[in-house]
Amino acid sequence: MTQPESATIKLSVIVSLYNAGAMFHTFMSSLLAQTLTDLEIILVNDGSTDGSEVLAHEYAERYAHVRVIDQPNGGVSRARNAGLVTARNVYVTFPDADDMLYLTLYQRLLTMAEQDDLDVAQCNGERFFAGSQRIKTLIPLDRLSSTGVLSCSQWLRRALATRRYLHVVWLGIYRLSLIKQLDLRFEPGLHHQNIPWTTELMFNARRVRYTQDVLYRYYIHERSISNRKRTGVKNVEYQRHYLRITELLEGINQRYRGKIHLYPEFARQVTHEALSVCHAARRMIISDIFSSGTHKRMIRNARCIRQWYQLLLWLCRLYAWRRR
Repeated sequence: MTQPESATIKLSVIVSLYNAGAMFHTFMSSLLAQTLTDLEIILVNDGSTDGSEVLAHEYAERYAHVRVIDQPNGGVSRARNAGLVTARNVYVTFPDADDMLYLTLYQRLLTMAEQDDLDVAQCNGERFFAGSQRIKTLIPLDRLSSTGVLSCSQWLRRALATRRYLHVVWLGIYRLSLIKQLDLRFEPGLHHQNIPWTTELMFNARRVRYTQDVLYRYYIHERSISNRKRTGVKNVEYQRHYLRITELLEGINQRYRGKIHLYPEFARQVTHEALSVCHAARRMIISDIFSSGTHKRMIRNARCIRQWYQLLLWLCRLYAWRRR
């Protein structure tokens, strides 16, 4: 296959690869079959040991627009950051190596972006449950339909109001120059680092547009890190990542006060993430909630009546458990 001229390439596809298993072949087949051919594929091998690293190099040998970066295992954030350093095109995206892309995904998003001079173009997706073979749309159409061009705060407010929006980076393409201008990096070692990353990017995007078209399939299976069942100490460690996320989100809101319109939904998501910790960890993480100031953070950011009701219930429980 001949490589597109560098001047015509508009999109860098950065893929963090760590032991993707058999799904990696399915993913690459859908990526290589994209109707958009003017793209570069950067596979960041994050210390894989299951043979997927060998496949990555085989793809790079066969296809001129595929290249591989090898690095010791450091997590998805370091892998994506490494890809960002070498990306050189107008837009970037970050699909997961164990998912599947609809064939028109990047053609559709890039067309939207170029037609409307967008900083961010996003689409809808679907969950595919490997065990039951069930498919579920990520954002129901009655919650959010296609939009025109919106400002950063308008879009994020509308997305968060659906209460189905996912802070993921694989549902969109993003202007690389904006990311580099902000020196925006993924925080190493933090689970769900997409949440603060996408929030800060959206606070700076001038023009955003969303299509309700389902163009990405997110696989739910037993190997998924974000869907793995955790109990005991492992669950406590996992929930501490969310405590860190609430701290980062509140910090972002504070930094942008006076710079953009901060809708109530932006504060509400801070308390929402903190309440999820209460539901998941309950008594096991009480000391962390108080020592990190999360209890005060929830109070500062609660906005709607329903959320205040949930918060007051949990605060009563937390203080009661703390006294025992």
